[in-house]
This record gives sequence, C-alpha cells and structure tokens, in this order.
Amino acid sequence: MKKVVIIGGGIGGMALGIILHKSGVQVIINEREPVVPMGGNAFLMHSDGISVLQMFLNKKEIDNIPGELIHTFILKRPDETEIKYLKLEPWQCIKRRDLIAFLCNQIDATLIKPNRTFSHFMYENEIAIAAVFQNGEIEYGDIFVGADGANSQVRFNLFGKVNFSEVSVKEIIGVVKIPTIAIKYANVFTKYLSQEKGLSFGFIPTSHEELVWFMQFDVKLLELKDSNPDTLREFCTYLLKDFPEIVHEIIGLNDFSTSYVWNATDFDLLPTFHKKNVVLIGDAAHLAMPFTSAGTTNALNDAKILAKKIISSNNYEEAFIDFYKERAEDVKEHTLLGREVAQNFLHPQKISEDELTVPLITHRQAKSKIKPKYKRIHLLYFTDPVCSTCWVIQPQLRKLKLEYGDFVEIDYCMGGLLPSWDNFQSGGIKTPEDAGEYWQRANEKYDQPIYPDIWYTDPPESSFPPSIAFKAAQMQDIDKAIIFLRRINELLFFENKNIVGNIPIHNAAFESGLDAARLMRDLEGKAQELFQEDLKLAKQLDINVLPTFIFTDRYDNSRILKGFQEYEKFENIILEMIPGVQKNLIKKNYNNLFKKYPTLTTKEFSFLIDLNLIEAENILIDLFQKNIIHKFSTNKDGIIWKLVN
Repeated sequence: MKKVVIIGGGIGGMALGIILHKSGVQVIINEREPVVPMGGNAFLMHSDGISVLQMFLNKKEIDNIPGELIHTFILKRPDETEIKYLKLEPWQCIKRRDLIAFLCNQIDATLIKPNRTFSHFMYENEIAIAAVFQNGEIEYGDIFVGADGANSQVRFNLFGKVNFSEVSVKEIIGVVKIPTIAIKYANVFTKYLSQEKGLSFGFIPTSHEELVWFMQFDVKLLELKDSNPDTLREFCTYLLKDFPEIVHEIIGLNDFSTSYVWNATDFDLLPTFHKKNVVLIGDAAHLAMPFTSAGTTNALNDAKILAKKIISSNNYEEAFIDFYKERAEDVKEHTLLGREVAQNFLHPQKISEDELTVPLITHRQAKSKIKPKYKRIHLLYFTDPVCSTCWVIQPQLRKLKLEYGDFVEIDYCMGGLLPSWDNFQSGGIKTPEDAGEYWQRANEKYDQPIYPDIWYTDPPESSFPPSIAFKAAQMQDIDKAIIFLRRINELLFFENKNIVGNIPIHNAAFESGLDAARLMRDLEGKAQELFQEDLKLAKQLDINVLPTFIFTDRYDNSRILKGFQEYEKFENIILEMIPGVQKNLIKKNYNNLFKKYPTLTTKEFSFLIDLNLIEAENILIDLFQKNIIHKFSTNKDGIIWKLVN
C-alpha cells in the first residue's frame, strides 16, 4: 500500500490528506506549528473550492461548512461613485482558522504530526525514502507532497531558489467584529479604489458579526517602517484619510495586534511540479498575486486532482506529469491575471473604468465544440420591451433556438414601439387604458401570462429607456443582454412593475449577470447612439409591426414574418433555406430545459416538451413539491417556474 507523507498542514495539505485517507491510502500530515495552524485571517473561496470540500463530506457536514456566501461585488471610488456592480458566481468568505478546525474534524488526529519543520530528504538511488525534520524526527514514505506554502522548503530542496517578483504592492489585513456593518453588507464584497494612485480598501462579511478587511497600497506611496499595532493603525488612517466614513469606522474598531502585512509577490510557472517521487501543491507549486483571490481554491483543486492521480495510478511519475498537465494552464492564467490587475492597480490613470478587471478568478470557460454543418441563417429580430406580442411569442422563439440554434444566428434590434403617449397612435391604441384593454385580450387569447394592470396603475411613459438599456447590455455581453431583456419582460408582463427608471433597470442588469454600474453609465452614452441606429434601420426596412422577423440565407435571399406566428412558419422558412437540415432533438428533461432557460412559464415548458398544458403543469407541480423548482405567481392565473439553486 502506498504511504503518502504530506509536508504542510494548511488547507491544501489537510484536504489532500483527508481525500487520500478516505480513499484507503495511508497518509501522514506533518505541520511545523506546535498545533494545527490557526494563523491568518480570512479569504474568499470560489465554488470550485467548495465542491472539493463536498467530495468528502456528508449532507449535514456540507451544511456546516464555515463562512458567509458572497454573491455581489461592488466597486466604488472613495467619493462613493459606483464603478462596478456585479452578480458573482458563488464565493464564500471564510476565516482560515474556522476552515482548518473544520477540516481537522474530518480526519483522525493521530495522522497529524505537529512540531515538524522540514529539513531535508533521505534518498536511496535518487528516490526520496524519508522526510527529516529539524527536531530529528523522520517519516518514511513512498510519495512526498510539499504543501508548505509560498516559502516552501520542499520546493527549495528540489529546485533551489525561485525568482520572486519585486514587491510593489503590500496588503494589510484584519478581522473585526462590527455586527451592524456585517449585517447591512451581508453577502457583499465591497471595495473602494482610488482613481489617482495605487490604493484600495475592501471589506467582506465572514458572518453576521464579523468582517474581514484589507488595504492594498503601492509601496511607493509611503514607507511602512514596522508592523507594530500603533504603526499599522496610524499608517492605514493616514493613507485612507480621503476614504468614506465606513472605512474609518472599520479601521477605528479594528484590533491591529491581530492584523498582518502581506507582500504581494509571485513567481513564474515552474517547468514541473515534481522531482521523482516528490511533488508540490498549492502556493509551494505556484503563487499568484492576491488580487485574484485564487490561492485557496487553487490549493483545493490541486488536492482533488493530485489525489485522483495518486489513487488511480501505479506509476507516481506518470501521475505527477498528468497532474502538471492538468493544472499548469490554469495556474499560469491566474499568475498572468494577477500581474495584469497589479499593473492596473499601480497605474489607475492608464485604464478606463470599463476596462477594469474584476479581481476574482473563476474557472475557464469551456470552448464550444459545435461546428455547424451549414452556414448560419441570419435572423434579424425587431422587438420592444413593452410589446405584448413579442412576449407571447417567446415559446416559439425559445424552441427555435433549441432546435435550430446551430444554424440560425439571431440579431436583436429595438423597434421603438412607444416614444411617448403624446400624439401616440398604433393599432388602435392611443392611451395607456387602450394598451390595458389590448393586453387583456392578449391574456385571454394566449396562455403566456400577461397582466394589464400596470397600464391603469403606473403606466410606462415610453419604451425608449428600457430599449436603450438593452443596447447598453449588448455592449457588455450579447447572451446576458437577452437574459436582461427577458428579466424586464417578466417585471412588466408578469410582475406588473414599471420598467422605466434607473432602479428597475439597475436591478434587472445585476440579476442578469451584467455589470449594473457600467450599464447605467452606458445609458447616457454609446447605448443611445446604438438605439438610434436600430430606429434608423427599422425605418429603412419599413418595420411597422412588432415583432418582425427577417430571415436571410447565405445567398442573400430573405423572408419576412410579421406579428404573432405559429412555429411551423419559422420552421418552414429554415427548411426552405437549408433543405434537408436536421434539427437538434430537444432533451426534454427538466434539468436540461431550466439550464438553458432559467425561468419558464407553464406555456413555454409545455411547448418545449410537446405536452398539453395540463400534462406539463402536473410535471411542474410534482417538481415543485419535491423542492426541485421554485414557483412564482401573482394574484392572477399564471406561474413562472425557476430551478432551485
């Protein structure tokens, strides 16, 4: 049986030891501290890291993973001007000592050996056979793992010195109990960033009582002579003198005897993470600037992948080579991103607010392997946020994307339906009350929920502001812009909320995964020009009905559909333009459909799975009763369903 000797009892080393131990591998974890290390303050962990922990936990233990969920990132200037307002992939803010204590409960305490500071290896025929520690103790094994951090002695033993980058940024970190702030800013990562110099301050709740804070600064701004508590307090107070009151409240209540200074540095990707039967993980193997918040998640990913290689292979060198191949690209990307963010931080005047990189690394996006068999059809789709027909035709449009999305590229244009109610007349509608009556008839005719009350209680005065907002969304991300359009449609047609105004637009942008702060800036600039271009194109093409669909094939042959259409008409045009095309078969399980479309009406679900409304509703009710999907309803008939996260 293999015996794995892990040198370093931090998060990566502990996680590796637990995974191996629970898989039947003999393991010993060696830690230089007299007890399991409880130093450090707190960190952000991406959901990728949480998923590693979940590998060896039962349901009750998963629910008890320490920390606070973080789902929002807000970046501001010291004058409170909002720069970025983003919905994050799931992150967790966790105190280091809490996670270490949690991990200790997952493994037999006799497998953790304290007071062992690594000295050197004993070798036979160039193969390490034992780790020797400074206290004279020796641990024999078959595989040795260096998990001893950025200043790894195991790495030095294998490869000698690495060239650390020059320290141009330092970070002061602390944890402070302020329940009022922790509760008010729950689930939010708030950061203030200077526009004139390399200086920032951020804070993140770790619980409903505590928060971790940090100050990052260009070392050229002011020399930090020592790290005693009084010096640190004076240093932070002076540099942050122009930052808002909440920053000074946090600094004022912090116990600086528990704070520490971190030197932001890294080193180039190593050519390998191993030598013979000794391998490195975590910061010992690769180190990125702290701007990426990647360290802990990377260490846990290392532990997961290396454990899998060790367990499944009888040849440790092949396992270590495969481990490097699987991890090298990711960690190199993190290193480069950290350096990019550091340079932007040091030279804030050289980069626009839109170009600022959000300093939170996530997993790489998978590249699509789909290659269309035919050249795509271009579909120019004219729509409007307050167009009821555009709403009730969503089942057809969503099915079209699923079945023919490999062949049809859809380009969304705004049709400018409602400039204002002054002298408005279209389709017999002259007043908001007329619009309400029109919607009432649509509600009776179609199964897509559409409620007219808004036109009597708080009628939108124009469709132009949400149309411009859609163009601003397109400037960021075309796919998220479509999600944004869907969200404002739901607000208007289903929730009876006026979508004209900064608050609903800002909220919808955030909920759609867009940078809401940037979208609000773009509303006043380029987005207005793009909207005018849409209106000009609509006029040139004589678009007088919404929705209008213009299909164009590779030979520039065009077909037009106007207004509400049955699905067969869309399909017939595609078959004419691409004879013999084979549509994609829709995977009709609920998980696939809700993954593609996060919210579905009963009509949409029934249309996509080819069942009648009653049959579809029975399936949805069953999923709801099993707590698989959420159910959102109003005081009228009609429901929107959403997958439980």
